[in-house]
Amino acid sequence: MTIKVAIVDDQDMIRVGLRTILEAQPGLEVVAEAGDGLSAVRLIDTGEIDVILMDIRMPGIDGVEAIRRIRAAHGSEAPRIIILTTFDQDEYVLSGLRAGANGFLSKGVSPTDLADAIRDVVAGGGALSAAATATLIGSFTDQLIVPTDPKMVDLFGQLTAREREIVEAIVAGGGYNEIAKELFLSPHTVKTHANRAMTKVGAHDRAQLVSYAYRAGFGTR
Repeated sequence: MTIKVAIVDDQDMIRVGLRTILEAQPGLEVVAEAGDGLSAVRLIDTGEIDVILMDIRMPGIDGVEAIRRIRAAHGSEAPRIIILTTFDQDEYVLSGLRAGANGFLSKGVSPTDLADAIRDVVAGGGALSAAATATLIGSFTDQLIVPTDPKMVDLFGQLTAREREIVEAIVAGGGYNEIAKELFLSPHTVKTHANRAMTKVGAHDRAQLVSYAYRAGFGTR
């Protein structure tokens, strides 16, 4: 299956570079481009798109507002969306994920990791940079009272020792490649264990896994 990708960025050179990178990866095809948020919203009507790579700061409406409008207009039928930006400030991470983004990555991500992230979100998962994960965790730790959810404790109790170890590493802000190096595993093995953990606890993506893990008490230890 070929994954159809749309690139939304106001810089021509960035779009050209991303197109070159993605079309060198097996199973990925760039089918559309846009240079601003309003054009991004209209992209959905131009043809089949599986994933949108969305910049944050653009003329007109920004990427976060474009995501809101896409989700409002198309709901579950909308393509998966990954924010790809140089700006990883807390407010962008949280507002982007709340608007309905399925991932948040830095433009410094490697071509292989970017391609893997696209495949992950199409498969129903999520993609978060280490900085975005840390921000998400911080949004929970900033709360004065963080109650432990007994249901989540029970769900996470189903994890194997290895799955739990990987979830703990993700909650600590580690990316798949970083975790793989620390645990002497392949990135594919780390992703497999992470996906199994998500299935067991009912998390749809990595962001939700972190949220659930924190409610199970992981972030308080």
